[in-house]
Amino acid sequence: MVNSRYPATRMRRTRQHDFSRALVQETKLHSDDLILPLFVCEGKNIKETITTLPGVYRYSIDNILQVAALAHSLNIRALALFPIIDSNKKSAMAEEALNPNGLIQSSIKAIKDKLPDMGIITDVALDPYTLSGHDGIVDTNNYCLNDETVAILAQQALSHAQAGADIVAPSDMMDGRVAQIRQTLEDASYSNTLILAYAAKYASCMYGPFRDALATTGQLGSSNKGQYQMDFANQNEAIHEVLLDLQEGADIVMVKPGLPYLDVIYRINQECKIPVFAYQVSGEYAMLQFAAQNGCFALEDAMLESLVCLKRAGARAIFSYFALDAAKILLK
Repeated sequence: MVNSRYPATRMRRTRQHDFSRALVQETKLHSDDLILPLFVCEGKNIKETITTLPGVYRYSIDNILQVAALAHSLNIRALALFPIIDSNKKSAMAEEALNPNGLIQSSIKAIKDKLPDMGIITDVALDPYTLSGHDGIVDTNNYCLNDETVAILAQQALSHAQAGADIVAPSDMMDGRVAQIRQTLEDASYSNTLILAYAAKYASCMYGPFRDALATTGQLGSSNKGQYQMDFANQNEAIHEVLLDLQEGADIVMVKPGLPYLDVIYRINQECKIPVFAYQVSGEYAMLQFAAQNGCFALEDAMLESLVCLKRAGARAIFSYFALDAAKILLK
């Protein structure tokens, strides 16, 4: 007879051993859940530190190939490429974004030549290429012009597909851009190129180190991206955005930032039944790095906890600057 003084169910029984905790763990993080963002710059043999992103670097294409090979060896299946464009190549109409021999296009070709089975995801947005620092073409009041921008984004996406990109990822938050990109790809016989739509990209302060990495800090001046990125107070709007992008032909959707928006990730995953990716953005990464440097916690513990929490919320894959370090631990 069970003594009535004690509970029949003791939740701690499965927690007492490492093996039993592992057996009942609900969420498993694997190295192939991780996508490594990489910053690529012009030049040769370049590996530049980024003050606000400890452990993250700007690489020239020759050095990107070494990092890509390391990622491949750690079972990281995809890279996300972001360009640092020289100031003399920036313009009001972002013409450099369409250069078939541009930095991103050349990077794609180089990686695919060395690692043909590595997935390549490219950022479709104009902010690295514009004088204004906005994700699109602006008028005299620094207002981002939607339709004029979308026309250029579609051609930018096509140029990436032609260079060998597997996934094009519009991160601009212009209305209707997924439909035009999809149609442009179809018309050019790139129907198998995937679209990862940044469907719920919030106007967040946590992108600061990313802009530092791209050398675009301060370029916006007194303007801001709230005119097209989402208000961080809104959740229903994210569902609306996702549904629109799905109707327009998106294959996967992105929530950005990640950890402060777990409710959004969870809700999209539950209601829309579509693969959801999360971006653990530069500010999230930097906060964990600097907190660990100041003795707040062990970086490895915080890194893994944050990544597992993103997956637990429903993220199928995670863009993270921790990808290499996390993969090394996960493959032990």
